[in-house]
Amino acid sequence: MAKLVFITGASSGIGQALAWRYYLAGFSLALVARRSAEMQTWMVQQNMSADRCKIYSADVSDMDSIVSAGQLCLQSQGVPDVVIANAGISVGMDSAVRSDLDVMARTFATNNLGLAATFHPFIDAMVQRGSGALVGIGSVAGIRGLPGHGAYCASKAAVINYCESLRGELRSSGIRVVTICPGYIDTPLTQKNRYSMPFLMQPHHFADKAFAAIAAGDSYRVIPWQMGWVAKLLRLAPNVLFDKALSGRPRKRRFSEP
Repeated sequence: MAKLVFITGASSGIGQALAWRYYLAGFSLALVARRSAEMQTWMVQQNMSADRCKIYSADVSDMDSIVSAGQLCLQSQGVPDVVIANAGISVGMDSAVRSDLDVMARTFATNNLGLAATFHPFIDAMVQRGSGALVGIGSVAGIRGLPGHGAYCASKAAVINYCESLRGELRSSGIRVVTICPGYIDTPLTQKNRYSMPFLMQPHHFADKAFAAIAAGDSYRVIPWQMGWVAKLLRLAPNVLFDKALSGRPRKRRFSEP
């Protein structure tokens, strides 16, 4: 019987690349996306077997919606071997603008509450089975705060710490909790960035590396590895040097900007 992977945010970018990588590895797929029609079109274009793929339409920012999708997966496909909470949003904000506080709330609802709600339906079933992997997609942007990117940086820092907490809680259960922190990946989330993106990586290359890290049982991995060293240097840099290095750096585009 084929292993099963459950992936949120599967309609584009990293999520779609991961879906294809797991399909090539022989997994059955449970794919979650708000744009289920686009997901279906992509599957047809890739000649993917309908017997191995099922799409669940859900909004990760709505806890009841994503929990229901997980429960439907359990009922129709069984307990996944791997659950990847990938869905996320990345947009700039300015705390002086009232409407941007709503942007921050939506970011946390998707990137943090949505991640926890993605894992929720599967934890008890995985504990009973004694195996499984829960994978949270963080970001190098969660290592230190970047100007104009407070909501995203804060949310990804929370992803990293949440997964670390969950890993400790589930340590003796047989469930592995994996944190994957991408650097700059060439996806719709990054293509409008107006600043340089060192070590920019294509989604399929990222998916290969992430698949290997998850299979190896890594608890934490930065991809690409070069960004791991950048992250370490950023974390160690004194505030005065960090602030000077980012002085004048273009800010992330806000929701209201073209």
